Amino acid sequence: MRRTVVTALAIACLVGTAACEPKSAAPGPAAQAQASDLPLPLPADSAGPSAGLSPEPSPSEVPPPPPSPKPSASPKPATCQQGEHQQVVEQALAALGGYGKVTVDGRQSQADCDAIKKFQKRFDLRPVDGKAGPMTRNVAERLVASKAGACGAGSGLTACVDLTHQTVWLMNGGKIVYGPTVTRTGMKGYATDTGSFAIHDRQLKNWSEEWDVWLPYWQRVVGGSGFHQTTTWIHNGGIGSHGCINLLPADAVKFWNTLKNGTSVKIFGRRPGT
Repeated sequence: MRRTVVTALAIACLVGTAACEPKSAAPGPAAQAQASDLPLPLPADSAGPSAGLSPEPSPSEVPPPPPSPKPSASPKPATCQQGEHQQVVEQALAALGGYGKVTVDGRQSQADCDAIKKFQKRFDLRPVDGKAGPMTRNVAERLVASKAGACGAGSGLTACVDLTHQTVWLMNGGKIVYGPTVTRTGMKGYATDTGSFAIHDRQLKNWSEEWDVWLPYWQRVVGGSGFHQTTTWIHNGGIGSHGCINLLPADAVKFWNTLKNGTSVKIFGRRPGT
């Protein structure tokens, strides 16, 4: 009987081996401590230290960097040379007005260059290079020095001739309505008469038998002298007229279209050197 029981127990152990193995003893305090020091296993989808952070965007999703700021453009250098009379010319053009923005600082800028060129072109100053040279200064200062009050004009239309500054202008109602602009009057030995006169004998083109030359836009003032377009370069100060009042082409046309027979003319001052 006892052998039968032992055989039955052996068969039971073969069928359920796990049930027959001895139970492990519960770990002691030291084993628990060692187990607590071990790192916890990472989740199956963890990628290491960055686990739990948002995934990095793919290169196609990365926004482009903002454009770099463009450097501020430096002012362009003037295309004209600075003249030896830069500041004086700047002051004169600022006082006269009408030639563009001018900065009175004695330093050439592109705006100064453009204004001086415009002035030179207006008064046939050569070359038209924007450089404030002696002739440009001379003309600019003469125009600034020409004062309406020196003419002694009344309220009617009057042509004023300033021999001292070699300038002319038109007045009406006691105000300058055209000019001042440049002229060239009688040279030494042929000084232009001074006084109050009136226009007479107007011809679009007058032939001077005395001097063998055509005088365009002729308007006689006194004796054989009158307004007309210059036949030579007006800024050649080494010569002058034989008493006439020479005008630049544009000014000769303006005077012709404005003045009439009987218009008052006032001539005053004295041309230097006469």
